[in-house]
Amino acid sequence: MAPLTAMIKSLMAALLVLMALVLPGQAATFTMKRGLNLDQWVTWPGEDQWGDARTILPYPEWRKFLGDDDLRALKEAGFDFLRMPVDPSPFLSDQTTALRHDLYASVLDSVRMINRAGLKVIVDMHLIPAGGSRKIGMAQVMDDPRTFDRYVDMVRKMARTLAGEDPGQVAFELMNEPIVDCDSDGTSLWPDRQRELFAAARSSAGKLTLVLTGACYSAASSLEKIDPKAIPDDNVIWTFHSYDPFLLTHQGATWAGDFIPYVTGLPYPLDAVPNAQLDVALDTIRARIKAEAPWTRQSGLLAYLDEQVARMDSPDKLLGLMDAPFKRVEAWAKANGIKPENITLGEFGMIRQEYGNAYVMPAPYRAAYVKDMIARAEAHGFSWSVWSYGGAFGIVDAFNSDKVEPDVMDVIRSLH
Repeated sequence: MAPLTAMIKSLMAALLVLMALVLPGQAATFTMKRGLNLDQWVTWPGEDQWGDARTILPYPEWRKFLGDDDLRALKEAGFDFLRMPVDPSPFLSDQTTALRHDLYASVLDSVRMINRAGLKVIVDMHLIPAGGSRKIGMAQVMDDPRTFDRYVDMVRKMARTLAGEDPGQVAFELMNEPIVDCDSDGTSLWPDRQRELFAAARSSAGKLTLVLTGACYSAASSLEKIDPKAIPDDNVIWTFHSYDPFLLTHQGATWAGDFIPYVTGLPYPLDAVPNAQLDVALDTIRARIKAEAPWTRQSGLLAYLDEQVARMDSPDKLLGLMDAPFKRVEAWAKANGIKPENITLGEFGMIRQEYGNAYVMPAPYRAAYVKDMIARAEAHGFSWSVWSYGGAFGIVDAFNSDKVEPDVMDVIRSLH
């Protein structure tokens, strides 16, 4: 029966693509320029609490902390759209079966709330890793065909939920940073999976602009492996993310591998401080690695630190490192006849403070980085959305709704 089931699924996907083909060709109906990513979670409740309406609703959770005035303030600051991360896991969890209709309705209410504030919105299906009481995350969706089928069905239903909204005000992003095809073994699973997601969304929402991406964390190098001609639709915006140089933008992030947690105290750019001060910062990182890292990893981590610093230890090197993703995407877009306005830098930013870590990135470094990334995006004609409203990368709020330094928002305000 397995081959027959696979054949039926393939035929259904092909049929949905054909349905999309008969839609009139058009450019993207959704346009945007300058955006901000909203928070995904604030209190991070465990899955065992998701069956309680008081915990899970309204959804997404930022609705409990932000009001109309907060959204209007973002409009006044110069943003014209918000990227709204929506964790799909509650829509796939058995804990929320009785609340499923309310979850979809609450997402729609959130969309309309943003639109009423004068801002456009991208509804971003933003999977995160499973862990703790969370049973379903990115790995489960990507590794288990049955879970992926459930995800496809969720995308179809979310598209149906959004289908009646003004397509000039609402767009739909089918999956954030798919973690697949990251190995160098030549396998390429994401193009077929994205086409299946596209077909499911388009079959339910014929007019909405759909936001599509490359594999492996939405890197520029992954987007250039996508053949956009395999997606039979012009009403599409293509997204990529860039946090280069990662060594500087993710300092102290405990969830970003076994190297970055030891790295704090580096300026942006590296020549923003005298050489002697930079040497002290690097020696402090080396000492931390020697004192805290597993003995078997110390030499590798120390060598990696030196390698990464060498890639950006002059203005020209740093410029080349930061420019590279934009140039790759621009070349890909030109080769495929995609207009710059149909490309968006969906995420970028610099960490302010890792949760539980006393180190706070100096605000001038964060502001300088965001300013430089915005300049690159706009020079290429790409729209952009900075990460994020609050939390570790917050540019408005820190943790516990504390306000962050105004430097990054001042950069945004200075644009208009």
